[in-house]
Amino acid sequence: MGKPLCYDAGNSEVSQGLISKMYGDGIHFATPISSLRTNELRLVGSVLQILQGYSSSLFYWDQNGNSFQARSGIYVSHLSHTSLHAIINQFMYAATCLQLIEIVVNKVEKSARLPPPTLRAFASSVCSWLKRWRDIALEEEMRISKDDNGTTPTLLGLASSLSSLCSGAESLLQIVHGAIPQVYFESDSSLSASELTLHVLDYLYKKLDEVCLVRGGEDEDYQMLLHLFIGSILPYIEGLDSWLFEGTLDDPYEEMFFFANRAVSVDKADFWEKSYLLRQVRCQILDIGCTAPSCASDHASVINEKKGVGQRESISCPLFIKDIAKSIVSAGKSLQLIRHIPMTSSGEGNYCGIDGFGSSNKVVHRGESIAGLTLSEVFCVSLAGLVGHGDHIFQYIASKQKVESDDCVIESVRSSEKAWCKFLVDTLLEKRLFETKSPYADGKAFCNGKEENMFAGLVNRCPLSRSFCQENPVTTVCQKILSKNGDAWKTLNLSRNLCLPPLNDEVLRKAIFGGERGSTSPAKGTNYTFGFRFGESEYLRSQDDSKMLQMLFPFPTLLPSFEDDLRMSELLPFQKNSTLPSRVLAWVQYFEPRSTPLPVIIVQECLTAYIQKQVDFIGRHILSKLMNDWKLMDELAVLRAIYLLGSGDLLQHFLTVIFNKLDKGETWDDDFELNTILQESVRNSADGVLLSVPDSLIVSLTKNQDLNGNEQPSMASLPSTPRQSRAHSVGMDGLDLLQFTYKVSWPLELIANAEAIKKYNQVMGFLLKVKRAKFVLDKARRWMWKGRGCAANNYKHHWLVEQKLLHFVDAFHQYVMDRVYHNAWRELCEGMAAARSLDEVIEVHELYLLSIQRQCFVVPDKLWALIATRINNILGLALDFYSIQLTLSGGAVSAIKAKCEMEVDRIEKQFDDCIAFLLRVLSFKLNVGHFPHLADLVTRINYNYFYMSDTGNLRTLPSSENVTSRLGKAFLGRTD
Repeated sequence: MGKPLCYDAGNSEVSQGLISKMYGDGIHFATPISSLRTNELRLVGSVLQILQGYSSSLFYWDQNGNSFQARSGIYVSHLSHTSLHAIINQFMYAATCLQLIEIVVNKVEKSARLPPPTLRAFASSVCSWLKRWRDIALEEEMRISKDDNGTTPTLLGLASSLSSLCSGAESLLQIVHGAIPQVYFESDSSLSASELTLHVLDYLYKKLDEVCLVRGGEDEDYQMLLHLFIGSILPYIEGLDSWLFEGTLDDPYEEMFFFANRAVSVDKADFWEKSYLLRQVRCQILDIGCTAPSCASDHASVINEKKGVGQRESISCPLFIKDIAKSIVSAGKSLQLIRHIPMTSSGEGNYCGIDGFGSSNKVVHRGESIAGLTLSEVFCVSLAGLVGHGDHIFQYIASKQKVESDDCVIESVRSSEKAWCKFLVDTLLEKRLFETKSPYADGKAFCNGKEENMFAGLVNRCPLSRSFCQENPVTTVCQKILSKNGDAWKTLNLSRNLCLPPLNDEVLRKAIFGGERGSTSPAKGTNYTFGFRFGESEYLRSQDDSKMLQMLFPFPTLLPSFEDDLRMSELLPFQKNSTLPSRVLAWVQYFEPRSTPLPVIIVQECLTAYIQKQVDFIGRHILSKLMNDWKLMDELAVLRAIYLLGSGDLLQHFLTVIFNKLDKGETWDDDFELNTILQESVRNSADGVLLSVPDSLIVSLTKNQDLNGNEQPSMASLPSTPRQSRAHSVGMDGLDLLQFTYKVSWPLELIANAEAIKKYNQVMGFLLKVKRAKFVLDKARRWMWKGRGCAANNYKHHWLVEQKLLHFVDAFHQYVMDRVYHNAWRELCEGMAAARSLDEVIEVHELYLLSIQRQCFVVPDKLWALIATRINNILGLALDFYSIQLTLSGGAVSAIKAKCEMEVDRIEKQFDDCIAFLLRVLSFKLNVGHFPHLADLVTRINYNYFYMSDTGNLRTLPSSENVTSRLGKAFLGRTD
């Protein structure tokens, strides 16, 4: 036999690969197996079955590959192998997408840890669309089976009719994979509920934003994403509703962007700052295995001041409410304050509910605050109006205050055929917020007969008077049927037959027991013939049992009707946050949108507008409480009088005693003695009435500590020194040891807290230094006036130095009183009048504190510290000058006098140096324009351009003789 022809190996491989691609595995060019032959009708039926999630004789679910596969070798006579698989592959892919969606949803519902409400709501919305796509296949199968025209369905026709199903299935799978991070399904996942909720809502929000502008065949994608977004956001809105309208954080799964600090109660001073904290999110966790774009850069960011400027942390707040996140937290805390105040004061009534939509506090029911609707319900109605008809529902509610209270609005809404009008009217009717026909007013009520009236009253009292009857679910479900069929109540009621007389027939007894001996001769008839055979207590007990059975089972034979595709919300009576949202979601799934508004418009018109109105109303309410009931400005005026030395004589006696003790070098480290002097000063003051409680103001001495934390002896307790250096032993810094503490009444201490009192003390410490400098200079001037017969040159020189110091101290004191005491207070009052919330009130007060700190140069800033150092040096020079005059007034020897002259020269030189530095720095900052308020200080110090010309050039510092001539001999040369 001859050898077969040998072909080129390379060409053989190419031909074999081509044949394999054309025909797949098996014997090529062979006749197909006849048992695998099928027709197009059977293929169409099998395709429709896998689209519904079922395997068939031609297709099966591959568990390993997680996809639908066709049986190997199937064919039809009029289609090639390639054409057949090209057609059925698109159906298998759509069926695979739907099956994978079902698998993911089942994994969510059956996960070991209970999924948070937002994820469950998203899975429920996905199930709705999964059912819708599969119902399309079911309807197509039913249509084909009922077709009697003899028309054979084809795969190409099926592909045309199910094109929306195929594209929708693919889009839904992409959304599901993008919205649920894969890390959630890991056993050791550390993904928190708040982070998961944030990712789901932000992904749907961004995805909806991407498709909302696409028209022409893409409306279904917008409709599907809108439905998923609405269904997923509803649990979050319910949490916001309880927080904004009740002041209650109802967040058992910890989904919200803030959380409660249980360690801080509402009556604590740090309640406002530490009671409810923003929840931080670890954005990097969401990037693991997630195909959705990262939203870390878009999250609301807050600056953690403790970590320094520039270091930002993302808070777990959805994109659509990040701008008002802080306002939302503040509104709920304000409600808690308002609710807590009546419990601790003699004010009126308990908290009933506060809303900004015209509802009376004593009428509003819990959860029904926006024109009788909850926040989630009004969101759904507004969405139906905006998307379905382009109506802005917020304008109706905001302008008419309360929908059910305006007859014109009610009639116009009732007569409208718009979907949102029907939703609103049906909801208000079912909530019985305005009058409607009674179920007994249509002629079906029992008007006559004692039994019927009694039974009707019983039904009204028990099951039908409530929207949900837990003890009898059948009655709950059948309320609508019972309301429409009042004539059948008597027939359905079997309570009258519960007390049938027991069988006691004498004839029957004789027939059974007639042969027995000793049988008694009972009376004939039943026991009802001769009265009851049991006592009164047994009779009353049987009556109570009968009434209880009537209440539990008024209609024991009643069964609910069954309908296909009946939603639970339609089966049960009206339920808050359930019935209306369910109806709107069902409507959104099948309606034709009039427009495709951006998600930012949807959220603004349907959610944040209502939230902002409620936030503003709560802000106005808390401000009214602050200003009128809690007297905030009066309390701040007390702080102003104490710490800014605004009262003329409130602390006059106390400061005089302290200054004298400092001059004499006496110890003053006894807190009890200091407080005794302080209370005496307050009692003797005309402004003592400012303090509601005299003991509310106390003074103490701070303890100095070294680097190791050991207490050091304070300057107040140093032993007495010789007379020449007594005043210098403590110095100006000794006044920093005084710490005044004023007990601010609650809840005003939320504003003037311990940190604010600390800042007040810093300002007060500086003002006390200025006051002491003026005190010692006035004292020194009196001594100098008594010794005006001294040598002329020394006398005039001392007067010149004293005038320089006194002019600076007086000018600076006037500047402080004008800017700090008056102008800053006026700005505070203006800021308080413009504030809209407690947060803004706190911010205005903090700006006020910063302003007076800056104007008194006690802010923690390097430049301001340099300026403050020079000012403190000048104040210290005033104290040195006072010590010199104290020494000279006692009749010192010539050596001491010479030394004192040298000290006066030193004081003058240091004063001139400090003035030159201050004018340079202050003029530079003034020219730059950073702090315009310094213009007043420069003008007062440099009066008549004494130290600096109007062009900014420092004058040559003059000698005492030239200064004398410039100031005028008439003033400095007086000896009388």
